[in-house]
Amino acid sequence: MHARLSQPAALSGPASLVAAAVLLGTLYAGSTLVTPLYPLYQRAFGLSDLTITLVYATYVVGNLGALLALGRVSDAAGRRPVSLLVLAVGGASALLFLVAVHPALLFVARAASGLAIGVGAATATAWIADLHGGKDKAPASRLAAAVNLVGLAGGVAAAGLLAQFAPWPLRTVYVVYLLILCVTAVLTLRTRETVAPVANRRRSLSFRPRVGVPRQARAAFVAPAVTAFATFALLGFYAALLPNLLAASMHVHSPALSGAVVAELFAVGAATVVLTPALTSRATMITGLWLLPPSLALLLWAQAAGSIAVLIAATALCGIASAFGFRGSLQEINRIAPPEHRAELLSAYLLCCYGGNSLPAVGVAVLSRYVGHLWADGIFAAVSVALVGVALTVTKRG
Repeated sequence: MHARLSQPAALSGPASLVAAAVLLGTLYAGSTLVTPLYPLYQRAFGLSDLTITLVYATYVVGNLGALLALGRVSDAAGRRPVSLLVLAVGGASALLFLVAVHPALLFVARAASGLAIGVGAATATAWIADLHGGKDKAPASRLAAAVNLVGLAGGVAAAGLLAQFAPWPLRTVYVVYLLILCVTAVLTLRTRETVAPVANRRRSLSFRPRVGVPRQARAAFVAPAVTAFATFALLGFYAALLPNLLAASMHVHSPALSGAVVAELFAVGAATVVLTPALTSRATMITGLWLLPPSLALLLWAQAAGSIAVLIAATALCGIASAFGFRGSLQEINRIAPPEHRAELLSAYLLCCYGGNSLPAVGVAVLSRYVGHLWADGIFAAVSVALVGVALTVTKRG
């Protein structure tokens, strides 16, 4: 009786699915909180554009550790305990940002955020697929993609507004986020577990680094992996570099505006996912690939012309392209994933996502020091178009 009293009653199936979606959205919201704050950190600590981009990209260090060593841990340890642990790590990251008085703490906080998101995203995405049930995982993939983008949009929009209008612009947003993490932890504690108990979890757990692509899925993995890298490179460009683009090309220094533009990207993406449920995974992925080149061209035009109006139009098209690319590639991964290796394969996929989200942004920041912002962004666009060509070629060959 005491054991029953100490364990909260699990939520029903639909409520558990909602709770898992809240978990995923909350984790992703934490990854964009810092985006509108980068110019404020630059002024507060006297940081260069490259240094602040490295702060942004540091979370890939946490991602690499999480995805290579811990990405499949929830397949054995269970979705709920792993999710509660990553929420605690996310809270530690927010606390580090909250008390940051030196640039070094920004790097540590960002790496902790990457660790939490790397493990938590794979776990929560697999949890959503488990809770949805049925052999067709397309609806679960659409839900995960939409929640991901809603979380990203909500995080950056709220951070920009709080930084612009609330007191203590570098502190208030993290206090609010810590409260949200506490609520999410309560919901997670009551979410129905979907991983069967293992007699000896210590023996079943493995922390040996492994990419996690089963042999039978390797050929099918290439196209969605390249698509994810190119798509998230575009998302990373916005998240890391848009505030500096607004300041350098359009002379705009508003955290609320930069947060709103980035939020537009993710909000349009979420709407695109919700409003196009009938497209197959392959058609969705190919559509996203074809839309990437004109999206990048319009973004370069906005930068060259210094036009906010063109930037808003470019952001809308980028949102549509990224939504199709992300949803289609994720749906393809869920389609080819063996159930017993779902979190492991999702971890390999997310490794491509986070690599694309971070590494190209650092490359653009480095190039900008030598060739200027516009030329660096043009090279970024050219490389992205080349990746699109690779993905389309592989997809065409089946």
